[in-house]
Amino acid sequence: MSDLLTSLSFAASGMQAQSGRLRHVSENIANADTPGYRRKTVSFEEAANAAGVELGKLRLDPAPLPQIHDPSHPLADESGNYFGSNVNLVTEIADARQAQRSYEANLKMFDQARQMAQSLLELLRR
Repeated sequence: MSDLLTSLSFAASGMQAQSGRLRHVSENIANADTPGYRRKTVSFEEAANAAGVELGKLRLDPAPLPQIHDPSHPLADESGNYFGSNVNLVTEIADARQAQRSYEANLKMFDQARQMAQSLLELLRR
């Protein structure tokens, strides 16, 4: 029975980590047009109790910010330039899709383990 609980714990930690990743991706998408915004990235690490994964340290993308020429913008300097965001919407949408599919895979694993436990209990009742 402990193997079953371990598999449920792994699946739950995977779902939690992917939902955190999706939250950061959605923040990036929401701030794609915010001047000076740097894209947030996260990585996964082994959980402290070795029972799954968790989000690692949050990092800001070191890619250079694009310089945009618009003299009418309130943040523009004397030459009419300001720094835009380094968020690439195509990359963010791909990351969101990958996080969603990974979440769904963990959910399916969780559901399979639950169904196995339910079948085991039904066999023991007989």
